[in-house]
Amino acid sequence: MTTPFEQSAASQEAQNDLVLLLDKAWEDVQQRTFTKWVSTKLATRGLPSIEHLDKLSDGTVLIQLLEIIGDTTLGRYNKNPRLRIQQVENVNKALEFIKFRGINLTNIGAEDITDGNTKLILGLIWTIILRFTIAEISQEGLTAKEGLLLWCQRKTANYHDVNVRDFTFSWADGLAFCALIHCHRPDLLDYHSLDKSDRHANTALAFEVAESQLGIPKLLDVADVCDMAKPDERSIMTYVAQYFHAFSALGKVDAANRRVTKFADMMKSAWEMENDYERRVKKLMADITSILSVWRNASFDGTYVGAKRQSAEFIDYKTTTKRTWVAEKHDVDTLLGNIQTKLKTYNLKPYHPPTGLTLQDLDQTWQQLLQGEVQRRQKINKQIREVKQSLEQSFAKLANDFQESLNSISGSLAALDGDLQATKPHAQLNSVKSLSNRVGSLETSLDKIRGVNRQCQEANIEENDYTIYSMDDLTYDLSLLKKALSNKAAFIENQIVSRNMTNLTPAQLEEFESAFRFFDKDNSNTLTELEFKACLAGLGYSYSDDEFTRIFQKCTQGREECSFEQFTKFMVSITEDQTTPDQLRESFKAVAGDKEYITELELKRVGLPADTTQYLAQVMPNKDGEQGHLDYLKFLDNTFAA
Repeated sequence: MTTPFEQSAASQEAQNDLVLLLDKAWEDVQQRTFTKWVSTKLATRGLPSIEHLDKLSDGTVLIQLLEIIGDTTLGRYNKNPRLRIQQVENVNKALEFIKFRGINLTNIGAEDITDGNTKLILGLIWTIILRFTIAEISQEGLTAKEGLLLWCQRKTANYHDVNVRDFTFSWADGLAFCALIHCHRPDLLDYHSLDKSDRHANTALAFEVAESQLGIPKLLDVADVCDMAKPDERSIMTYVAQYFHAFSALGKVDAANRRVTKFADMMKSAWEMENDYERRVKKLMADITSILSVWRNASFDGTYVGAKRQSAEFIDYKTTTKRTWVAEKHDVDTLLGNIQTKLKTYNLKPYHPPTGLTLQDLDQTWQQLLQGEVQRRQKINKQIREVKQSLEQSFAKLANDFQESLNSISGSLAALDGDLQATKPHAQLNSVKSLSNRVGSLETSLDKIRGVNRQCQEANIEENDYTIYSMDDLTYDLSLLKKALSNKAAFIENQIVSRNMTNLTPAQLEEFESAFRFFDKDNSNTLTELEFKACLAGLGYSYSDDEFTRIFQKCTQGREECSFEQFTKFMVSITEDQTTPDQLRESFKAVAGDKEYITELELKRVGLPADTTQYLAQVMPNKDGEQGHLDYLKFLDNTFAA
């Protein structure tokens, strides 16, 4: 059981905790509010915002803030203080300025700010706000806090839901903020339609409208006003003061506008005309100077396309930009005359354009433009002529050299002769291959010529006085030479093969070579599988697909193409008059129409004598007991030795 003394002590401790808690809450609100206030002032000079007031500890931000709100300069200071002594010097400079402005600082020293004493920093910023933002507020002889409070009361007097008595509880429902805005700018929000019971929504609406429409930054959060046991007075005053200055400035601007309206109406037209004249003359002269600089520094890449592009750009300038400038020059001439007439009508002093913007200055610049146009056109035309001539000469040199190489190879090919029966039968073939290698290098040369020819076409060069050869001539002559080399190589190879095929008649060799050459579509002196099949069919030989595939694989030894030598050997194998078992089996099978038996009628169709046909019909066994189905395979197996 606790004693009365212990209960009293516990109660006092709870009260102390509550005071500390409230102090901490107010300190957090002030920290946020004052930080935002400092950041908004820094932003007016384009300086970065701060996240916390401890950024003031080195004195640089504090000096910048005072220079902004004091509209002055504090002189030289350490902009990047690294040492503590430099930071203290900065803070001292700021405090001296504050004292110079008549502000008493009690118990605030430079070391306190540098060491980051939060309470003293908050006290310093509040002193600055009070002196530079609130102290100048005056209403009916009252200043600072009382003057600001009276201003709020007078502006919200007609709003029955608002009763501004202080800078704490009176603002907690957000209606006072809305009333201040509606009083001065009823077009920004409809006060009378507000839900007066929704304190959060009303406060948020006022903060949003004030920031977006009046330029008043959100120094407070909605919770700082609506959810605090007691809103922080200093923070509320700091924020409300922004409303006072915003609306006071608006009123001053309106009053100033009314005072100068009559005079401005009289002078506005003349001023606008003078400014318009100067702006347009300055721009026209700057545009002319700019294009002259572009022309002087322009370079050519040595190609016709590049030169022609610059020519097209110049023509486009003449038909668009230049015509716009001509019209503009006439307009500014007329505009200056109208200005002088207007000023004389109102008995005002005549207008004298600034030096460099007179009509004489414009005329001088215009003459420079005309001279620049002539020089630009001459440079472009000269470049086009030089590029065309260079292209003609380049193509001619390449074409003539190419044709000379073709002629050399053709001459060497024509000079090839000799007996293929000599001790070196492949000498001519090696010579042809050597010439073919030289042709291969000409392909690269032709690509280069083709590129130059493409440039000539782009340059619209139709005739070339430096050569008689065209791209078509060179391409055609090269194709003829390649074909001649291919035919020569094939001829020599085939003659070597033919020389070795001693059991072929000249007529057979001619027939085989003619058929082979016909189906050798790419002049490679080889036949693909399809070409091989077509060639055999053209010679009158037909096989099943499986049979043909087997023959082709055997003939080419598994390769994908059949050479003339392989083809000739195969043709010899199927045309030689031999009676090997395999050849006889294939022959009987061909006569039997691919059947495994043959009839007496089919034997007669071959042209056998009647007695020979009768003999075979008697000696051949019947296949599977079928009368008349002569089993020629068994007959041949029994006839030849194993």
